[in-house]
Amino acid sequence: MISSIKPVSSSLTAIAAVRRTVSPKLRFSPLPIIRNFQNSPLRVSSPHNISTISLSAAEKQRRDVFRVGAYEADRSQPIEIGVEAPGEQSGQKVKIGIYFATWWALNVVFNIYNKKVLNAFPYPWLTSTLSLACGSLMMLVSWVTRVAEAPKTDLDFWKTLFPVAVAHTIGHVAATVSMSKVAVSFTHIIKSGEPAFSVLVSRLFLGETFPLPVYLSLLPIIGGCALAAVTELNFNMIGFMGAMISNLAFVFRNIFSKKGMKGKSVSGMNYYACLSMMSLLLVTPFAIAVEGPQMWAAGWQNAVSEIGPNFVWWVVAQSVFYHLYNQVSYMSLDQITPLTFSVGNTMKRISVIVASIIIFHTPIRPVNGLGAAIAILGTFIYSQAKQ
Repeated sequence: MISSIKPVSSSLTAIAAVRRTVSPKLRFSPLPIIRNFQNSPLRVSSPHNISTISLSAAEKQRRDVFRVGAYEADRSQPIEIGVEAPGEQSGQKVKIGIYFATWWALNVVFNIYNKKVLNAFPYPWLTSTLSLACGSLMMLVSWVTRVAEAPKTDLDFWKTLFPVAVAHTIGHVAATVSMSKVAVSFTHIIKSGEPAFSVLVSRLFLGETFPLPVYLSLLPIIGGCALAAVTELNFNMIGFMGAMISNLAFVFRNIFSKKGMKGKSVSGMNYYACLSMMSLLLVTPFAIAVEGPQMWAAGWQNAVSEIGPNFVWWVVAQSVFYHLYNQVSYMSLDQITPLTFSVGNTMKRISVIVASIIIFHTPIRPVNGLGAAIAILGTFIYSQAKQ
């Protein structure tokens, strides 16, 4: 039994001294129990003897509160430093894989229906206009019905978008003209030479320099495209030049897009929607001037009489799938690096070339196939050397 409480008194004196030197903001929550020692639940039967000690219900509750607080402190949350967990990384890879598979599939379907339409209806200007009009209409409907959130744009946004739309319009029409004259596989073989145009334009107009491996990778690209062009059975100069102009235009589109979109907070889907709308406004007067409604009406009647009602479905399909595949490609840019995108673009061309050869029974010589393989391999080496 404890016969004296002098140690308790001295302890209280020491604590009081400490409390006077400590800022009130730093006082601990248990101190009120000691401060209110006279009202403490400790029961003292004698000034010198402590016979019984009991805890009231309020003190038990207070002790539980302190215990919970200490428990929460021990379980403090870790600080996030931007490192993805293995599960998040695998989920991101799956998401990118879905983007790529969808992108390639939609592009193959578009090229098939686009070639079918152009074979029966050789008017590439109207065909290009219809694909842009369909995509613009789809996005306007999605914004009005709030299926997709409309972008917040200003005049400065549309000013920076204008040169991008000009280049996109030229590239789109030129590629369609090329496909109306030559096989789909040949157009995409020539379009695989786009990295050579990219390096040339960046060097001449932007003053950029590249490492030696990048310049060396252009040799198989140029050589492979040249070999494929020389050995093409159905070579057509208009088709060849259309693919070359498309390459140059899309290089400028990428440069303008990269410069103009710095600091803009428009998603990839909405950015391409705005691009389609402005391109539609640009291409429509030229399509009317080059081909005109009279030629379209005569060609439409001829195509429907030869193909039947399926021709209308072909036109709708090529227009819808053109917008969808481009939209998915721009959405994928929000998720991946430019290097990964370029590799995916190379693989896309392989899938289109192989699918078009199988579906349209395009005759191809072994030397022609070798040139295509060399050009595509050079494109892949270029994407790796530029990283």
